[in-house]
Amino acid sequence: MDLVIRQAAPDEYDTLGEITARAYLLDDLLLFGESDWYLGELKDVAKRAAAADVLVATQGEQLLGGVTFVPSGGPMADIARTGEAEIRMLAVAREARGRGAGEALVRACVDRARATDGCVRIVLSTQHTMGSAHRIYERLGFVRLPERDWNPIPDLDDLTLLAYELTL
Repeated sequence: MDLVIRQAAPDEYDTLGEITARAYLLDDLLLFGESDWYLGELKDVAKRAAAADVLVATQGEQLLGGVTFVPSGGPMADIARTGEAEIRMLAVAREARGRGAGEALVRACVDRARATDGCVRIVLSTQHTMGSAHRIYERLGFVRLPERDWNPIPDLDDLTLLAYELTL
């Protein structure tokens, strides 16, 4: 069965939110586990979809994962500047990993960035421990952008996010 990447439908928002939240929890990416403030952001796909493009990977009737594509700034951008698109919240259900969904979602974001007028680069932030995601990004030509590493919670020294870029 073929993998399909498409815009998320509103009736899929809750499922995608749960997939995203579970992926971050099971991969131990939330400092405060179930009580982490970011868990609510991960689950709120409707909020993301109102401000950016939310894409899903499906195979048959199964929703495998999703990603948020921010075409040109706005409220969903963390590090994007003028002329840059941004990838946020890439997540694939643990039971669906290894089928190429993560890479297909990133490729779809790159394609969208290339089709966005005035977009010259695509950027993203990632945690040190997201090794599988790093391998996808690097395989697709993304390179580290250490001068744009940042900390979303400055009071916590151990939460520096790594920045990557792909020049289009």
